[in-house]
Amino acid sequence: MAKDGGALTATIYDVARVADVSIKTVSRVLNGEPNVRPETRQRVMESVAALRYRPSLSARSLAGARSYLLGLLFDNPSPAYVADVQTGLTARCREAGYHLVVEPVSCDAPDVASVVESLTGALRMDGLVLSPPVCDSEAVLDVLDRIAMPYVRIAPWRDMDRGARVEMDDRRAAYEMTGHLLALGHRDIGFIRGHLGHGASRRRFEGYAQALAAQGVALNADWVVQGNFSSESGVDCGQALLDRADRPTAIFASNDDMGLGVLMVAARLGLSVPDQLSVAGFDDSTAAKIVWPPLTTVRQPVVDMAYAAADLLLSRDGDAGRTKARMLDFDLIVRKSTGLPPSL
Repeated sequence: MAKDGGALTATIYDVARVADVSIKTVSRVLNGEPNVRPETRQRVMESVAALRYRPSLSARSLAGARSYLLGLLFDNPSPAYVADVQTGLTARCREAGYHLVVEPVSCDAPDVASVVESLTGALRMDGLVLSPPVCDSEAVLDVLDRIAMPYVRIAPWRDMDRGARVEMDDRRAAYEMTGHLLALGHRDIGFIRGHLGHGASRRRFEGYAQALAAQGVALNADWVVQGNFSSESGVDCGQALLDRADRPTAIFASNDDMGLGVLMVAARLGLSVPDQLSVAGFDDSTAAKIVWPPLTTVRQPVVDMAYAAADLLLSRDGDAGRTKARMLDFDLIVRKSTGLPPSL
């Protein structure tokens, strides 16, 4: 045992002694390296837990080529989405003894490429997770490919064979949500599109349009308005739709934040939800569960998608030039914000 401020702390030598293995084996287990027998790995991890051993990040990085840092680059107006991504990444990083570096970038900035290159050079990260819309920034991808930085993209929509990716079927999810509203009897269904830079926005609109067409319902372009995934845009778009003389009986917002904005407008106008207006969202954020009425939505597995993205990097399946893809499932969550249209 070594002293740390007067307290005794376990060392890697103590872990090796208790687990009855070599120091090298302990190091291989802690670094997540392959070719360690499962029973040996379990014995080492049990010793780590029993001794409350915490490896030194700086010592580990000096001992090898890895920095034990993963990075997240984001450019997203939804705090809830970014928080869920961080939760999933942090969980997988902690399992592997890694730390997470979170950096906002502006995809529209003319210097985004140099900013990303400076970040990667200064922090010497072992890999990056790119959330939308960063995952589709050609300037960012070009830099990472040039410097051979491993990366995994969450929910990209173009250049799908470029690097590893984790995604869900946004088009199908939106199709099913629109189908839910149609099954209730709604034919006048408004739609709030998400941020133009996000591929999910396009896919969700396509799912909405395809579901209407499948039921022979004409798409009214006047009931399709452009948001940007923020609650403020949901308020503006909800106001635009509900101020119309021929307002829709249901509004499907491309994410929960915008759906919450619609609920705020409905309350301000004295419209009862769902008796006079049905509202649906997308994501299943915490706010969707606690708002009244609770929001019908699509449960997007954001935390699990982020966890899977980190797992691809840590398992070295995310290395540049090796294409791997993981598709995660979604759930339709029906709550009290949707019901029969007023005419039924």
